[in-house]
Amino acid sequence: MKRYIFKSMSAVAMVCGAMILASCELDRLPETTLADNNFWQSETDLRGACNKLYVDLPGFSHDTRADDIIGTAANSTSSGNWNVPATSNDWTQPYAKIAVCNNIISKGEQAPLLEAQKNRWMAEAYFFRAYHYFDLVKKYGDVPLILKAFDSTNDPDIKMGRTAREEVIKQCYSDLAFAEANLPDIDDVKSDADWGRVSKSAARGLLVRIGLYEGTYIKYHNLSGDAKSHLKVSIDAAERLINSGKHSLYPDFQKLFYFDGEGRQNKENVFVKVYGPNGASGVIVHNNSRGLENAVSATRQTIDEILYSDGLPREKTTLKVEETMHNDVFLNRDPRMAMTFYQKGEEAYKAGYNPFGNQHGNGYGIKKGFMLDEWNTVNKETVDKMIIRYAEVLLSYAEALFEYNGQISDAQLEATVNKVRARAGFDVKLTNSFVSANGLNMRDEIRRERHVEFIDENLRYDDIIRWKIAEKVLPVTMLGLKYNDADELSTQRENIQNRLTDANGMFNGKKVADQKDIYVIEQASSRSFDPNKDYLYPIPTYEIATSEGNVKQNPGW
Repeated sequence: MKRYIFKSMSAVAMVCGAMILASCELDRLPETTLADNNFWQSETDLRGACNKLYVDLPGFSHDTRADDIIGTAANSTSSGNWNVPATSNDWTQPYAKIAVCNNIISKGEQAPLLEAQKNRWMAEAYFFRAYHYFDLVKKYGDVPLILKAFDSTNDPDIKMGRTAREEVIKQCYSDLAFAEANLPDIDDVKSDADWGRVSKSAARGLLVRIGLYEGTYIKYHNLSGDAKSHLKVSIDAAERLINSGKHSLYPDFQKLFYFDGEGRQNKENVFVKVYGPNGASGVIVHNNSRGLENAVSATRQTIDEILYSDGLPREKTTLKVEETMHNDVFLNRDPRMAMTFYQKGEEAYKAGYNPFGNQHGNGYGIKKGFMLDEWNTVNKETVDKMIIRYAEVLLSYAEALFEYNGQISDAQLEATVNKVRARAGFDVKLTNSFVSANGLNMRDEIRRERHVEFIDENLRYDDIIRWKIAEKVLPVTMLGLKYNDADELSTQRENIQNRLTDANGMFNGKKVADQKDIYVIEQASSRSFDPNKDYLYPIPTYEIATSEGNVKQNPGW
């Protein structure tokens, strides 16, 4: 493939000047000239250029920035132990990907093709540009909005300052409107070679996600923007996607995350990153092992969020039992509990998962999506990664309706939250009368549903940021498993006694749990969250310097 090399540029300049990969030779152009005029002559060229957009999608990872899962070492963002970096991939990588999108859009417009042919492939670039700008806005807020491919490293826009987040988000909406208008329907993908390419559904799903995020971020951070206008974007996009009839929930929650749930036959898939193993896809096939489960486990905070079989939370139910064995915590719970986490005696334990005895983090072992035979195979291709699935659209729709109207009807709950619950076999319905009768809060219950449904799916951090609750849930003692002497897996009390809560749930003189012998993974004294600065990432100093000061640092950093 053709690659263009140039020197003496800032990180922003480099990524914004990056050229599309176009042939297999390596060319060197003059330092200030960036061109690839011999490409972009056919629809095949545009399609091939767009393949790079899928290569650049992030792969499987476990996001330990929030409070749902935790690693064997403290996450610097979650614990508040982070500083202003000199450089950061969180900034440079999205801009590198945006540069690819800008180049496709710029050169695609000039391609000698019919308008519909050009728009079909440019729509993919518009979609991914919105995707990556949204990633930047979530982390940094205002960011430079670069919408062109640079022809010269001397272009003054290379050093532009930050654009207001509202303008960036409106550009995302515009890009996604173009994408939705020009991309095919998801079921128009007739060939396995095109499975995984973005569709109208993906554009709508991303609009749902962005509109909900911005609407609630503005609302709960008390910003000056029009929160309801963003929520309306989310609502309208969700209704277009739902009413399209292209999607439904996969009938088996547990099998959804394994090979059973991959491919276009699964109508819950809205936007995926294709991995295999059914590797006929012409988009991209990866050799990728998901064997990261050793490094993370779920917190007790997450376990305690999961409802009991009467539909009530831990603090209100009469169904909780004294936990004398590891599996007791699974009794009388929402079925997703046992589908998401391993119980004693299941395959992970047989393979050596040993709480308190090895490197697994002393939290609850994650079953969702973990395939033992694949984990034991080096470089084996893995199941497709769902980036947006239909359950997210339904639960986002419910939340957006509630936030927009200040209420939600039982019919709307039935079509969203209760449909997601029923798929997992949880037959207790969330209704307005149930909430009222049990002294619950509808907003909290809709948010709880997201927490439980999307554990370890990289959504929780964004949620606690937009709801402005990170300052409450992060700078606290992070809890793990309950130690039980009667459980033969728990044979190391003498080694961990100083990390367990006492009979009153106290640890180091502070109440941190509602029972004894809960393992303390990280103490509150080692964690912090400054609401005046930590809701946004610090901008790397290199980017500020090379913009000649046009890019300003975020408050407090």
